[in-house]
Amino acid sequence: MDSPNRRLIHPPLAATKDPLGPPANRAAAVKKIAPPDTTNAENFYYVKQMQTKTPMVIVLLDGEQIHGVIEWYDKGCLKVNREDAPNLLLYKSCIKYMYKA
Repeated sequence: MDSPNRRLIHPPLAATKDPLGPPANRAAAVKKIAPPDTTNAENFYYVKQMQTKTPMVIVLLDGEQIHGVIEWYDKGCLKVNREDAPNLLLYKSCIKYMYKA
């Protein structure tokens, strides 16, 4: 029995490649990008209140209320200017909430 002359057919090389690349790169391509740590909303709020010199009421964790104007801020503190009392440097961790007077 004679077998007919068979020719092997290979698919083109480009068709065999995975579009995402090797398996190690697939996880990186599928992985979602984490959201930023900060939205800068807090910084925007402080800058706005400092520029307009808005009188603020700052309520501390123990319930004490401090009335004054925010002069400057950094990552962990606020400096509050008060008219009838000495100026204060407040740790943000001690602030419960604040609002406009």
